[in-house]
Amino acid sequence: MTTLTTTPDGSAARPSAPPASPAPAGRRPRQGGTVLAVPALVWYLVFMVGPLLAIFVIAALHWPGMLQPVSFAGLDNARTVLDDPVFWDAVRNTAVQLAVALPVMIVCAYMLGYYVAQRPPGHRVIRYLLFIPGLISTPAKAMVFYAALSPDGLLNGGLEGVGLGSLTDAWLASPSTALACLIALDVWAGIGFTAVLFAARLGSVPDELGEAAQLDGAGHWRTMWSVHFPVIRDYVGVVTMLQFLWTLFGSAQHVLLLTQGGPGTSSTTLSFLVYQKAFIAADLGYSQTVGVLLFLVGLAGLLTIRRVFRQTH
Repeated sequence: MTTLTTTPDGSAARPSAPPASPAPAGRRPRQGGTVLAVPALVWYLVFMVGPLLAIFVIAALHWPGMLQPVSFAGLDNARTVLDDPVFWDAVRNTAVQLAVALPVMIVCAYMLGYYVAQRPPGHRVIRYLLFIPGLISTPAKAMVFYAALSPDGLLNGGLEGVGLGSLTDAWLASPSTALACLIALDVWAGIGFTAVLFAARLGSVPDELGEAAQLDGAGHWRTMWSVHFPVIRDYVGVVTMLQFLWTLFGSAQHVLLLTQGGPGTSSTTLSFLVYQKAFIAADLGYSQTVGVLLFLVGLAGLLTIRRVFRQTH
């Protein structure tokens, strides 16, 4: 309601309006954030969802080359892939690669990251040294490993120099060692970068946790795995997922540069098989059928890793 007030001379003043009622606490002014997100959403739909759907479409086609006529193949490509022994060799090699490279990389990187997070003398220099493999291009990394593992390379020269010439081998050209060399390259290329990520995360863990554990008699080993690891368990899962995807989908470039999938199929992985069938054999239907299976493997792996490293408190 309005009230009348009087001035000192007795005349009536203009009625004063009641104070405005405050806005409800739960309501906020509308913002145009959705409009600003439209370009990013369009980009994501065109360049992310679009190619993903195209993989499933091409997998159902008979397409012998980019400029060749296309026909519908249905499930014929899937039957061809599942009946191909090369595909199963690639599955085995990829499984071995993931089973060896991923645990070794994550465990060693976590231990290195914990050491750096303790700020030992020269820890800043150590961080830069660990990060160096991440700054080297993939062809340069392949050249380093080729120089070390070729028949007249550094490894064989070192073995001969210490009197172990009987152990020399053509490491990249031997069916028994070619895949192991690629796994070693994957670990070397990723362990330093991953260790720096762990060190950055461990640096945010309160020092009081480690000090309390050491006062209770726990050494560094027990403190590292029983105190710090549970705190950053969820972050370890994220880093493991990133390295899983990189190893699963990015190994093709190492295979291409060093072994070409050989000798025979001893180092052929699923990601390299996708490249080989698409750009060398010009069989796009086969290639994208393997790509669909690779996508499903990646999705299942991500869900499994997420479940394993999920925080329990």
